[in-house]
Amino acid sequence: MRTFMVLFCFIFIEINSIQAQHLDSLFNDQEKKNPFKLRHAEPLYIDLIRDLGAHKGEREWNIGFGMVDKLRFDKYHALVEYEWAPADRLGLEIELPITYYTLPPNGLAQERPSNRLESIKTAAQWTFHVSQRFRSSFALGYINELEFADLNIISWSKPFQGNQFNPFFITAKQLGRDFHTLLYTGPQFHLDIASNEWKKQFELNINFHYMIPESRNFIGIEFNSLFQKDNFEMVIRPQMRLVIQESLMVGIVQGIPVSKERERLSTFLRLIYEPRHK
Repeated sequence: MRTFMVLFCFIFIEINSIQAQHLDSLFNDQEKKNPFKLRHAEPLYIDLIRDLGAHKGEREWNIGFGMVDKLRFDKYHALVEYEWAPADRLGLEIELPITYYTLPPNGLAQERPSNRLESIKTAAQWTFHVSQRFRSSFALGYINELEFADLNIISWSKPFQGNQFNPFFITAKQLGRDFHTLLYTGPQFHLDIASNEWKKQFELNINFHYMIPESRNFIGIEFNSLFQKDNFEMVIRPQMRLVIQESLMVGIVQGIPVSKERERLSTFLRLIYEPRHK
């Protein structure tokens, strides 16, 4: 019986892989002048700079809004993001994140961080290999986050308080026709401009998605992990993406922290507008 189940799973994956190859061939036949590109499900919270294997001229607008229960107060965050591909397999991005904190009801206002325009976030991503045989894509990238000072102390002479440097590596694979997995990982180095102190941590994000057949809708899950010295934090983010119309999608994410010492549940909503490109 066990041998039969293993054989059945192998045949199922092979059939789905053949179907996926056929769908990708049809997808790429429409753009024969561009390099081969695989369809991968993109995570909604820690998203990519651009599609893996992006074609020149692709672009996308994102508007995001989220809320985090920080135990003593609530944290609201929003972002406006623009990403585009100036060349085949190269993606660029600029993002402006904003954070707002509610007043705590227990009078502990001194524990609440300051509201702030978080940073100017710029990024680049290069898909250096796409394997049609193994249904996989590989990319390298870099994010630079120049952090603004808090709104209550910001000035023209000292507008910034820190800078974060984040090189990263991505690999993604189609598991048959409809199942997708993606690994996003890399170190983060933070410089405090005032004290000239450095901090570092390591980011590891593992993603699994099921894409609804013949559509761009999917359901999936992100495991977002951070390692810093002896500390470990993980947030599990079940999610779904719905296509409203051809160029407009909405992503819905729920955050569940493994440890509830710093935060409880969170939610995040991402509106995605992807104009058609020539």
